[in-house]
Amino acid sequence: MEGKRAGRPDSGQDAYFVARVGQDSDVTAFAIADGVGGWTEYGVDPADFSHALCSYMAETALSWRGERLGPKQLLEIGYEKTIQDPDIQAGGSTACVVITDGQGRMRIANLGDSGFLQLRLGTVHHYSNPQTHAFNTPYQLSLTPPEILAQAKVFGGLPLNDNPDRADLADHMLRHGDVLVLATDGVWDNLHSQDILGIVSSLMRAFGAWRRTPDQGYIVSDTIGDLTNPSRAPQLKLPGSLQWVLAAALVAEAKAASISQKRDGPFAKAMHKEYPYEPWHGGKVDDIAVLVVIPVDHTKIDQQLRAKL
Repeated sequence: MEGKRAGRPDSGQDAYFVARVGQDSDVTAFAIADGVGGWTEYGVDPADFSHALCSYMAETALSWRGERLGPKQLLEIGYEKTIQDPDIQAGGSTACVVITDGQGRMRIANLGDSGFLQLRLGTVHHYSNPQTHAFNTPYQLSLTPPEILAQAKVFGGLPLNDNPDRADLADHMLRHGDVLVLATDGVWDNLHSQDILGIVSSLMRAFGAWRRTPDQGYIVSDTIGDLTNPSRAPQLKLPGSLQWVLAAALVAEAKAASISQKRDGPFAKAMHKEYPYEPWHGGKVDDIAVLVVIPVDHTKIDQQLRAKL
């Protein structure tokens, strides 16, 4: 297990991947996963499972040669390879898996309390709902060795194990200039959807990606192609691509909220509802991971530029 830790970035218990699907450059798979922290009680590093899950899903996507790959199918394959890996002795993870194509079609499989938020020109367009067995107990993929299973039976109760077929499935369309946010519960426990909308909308307007017109309201600017291109960041004096800037801002805000003792986020409000006499205030410290995707239709940008001529 030490070799596993030594061979990956020190990024906590969360993991993610982005990969092309097979030889089709128009299809992309990406996901975010959160290793279940409770496994530390058994001497297991929760990051091993989530990182392996994402690694196997990425490998599967890149080498895919079959019919159209779906997100639940990808999750199933990644899970099977993870539990068959002799280096993964135990563990568990939530996951939100997305596959998109060049026409903007987006298929999502979400299991547990990681999730997504789709924003469009200053509005919340779609979002996922967390899957939980009980308060603070999300659905989760897991691998439980026989000795831990026997120990759990003695003390009552079995470790949770939800198969990939229990994931919530959704089909949506991505539109030019949308912002898709995938995140683990380190974000959702500390920021409301409206908090995320406010941060994203403010930055999209500040950088000129969304701009207001006298007759159309907000529209997607023709500069969005350059803003989302990492190679253009130095010329635009940005620290990274626009999606990098958004992800960094959301991580920073979630981190600030998580360590605040005065700012009651979604987790604190859920605690008050579930346990009204529990004096919980402020945020919830946890690992935080954010993946931001901004689809760009270059034909629309070309049309906008021609219209200016």
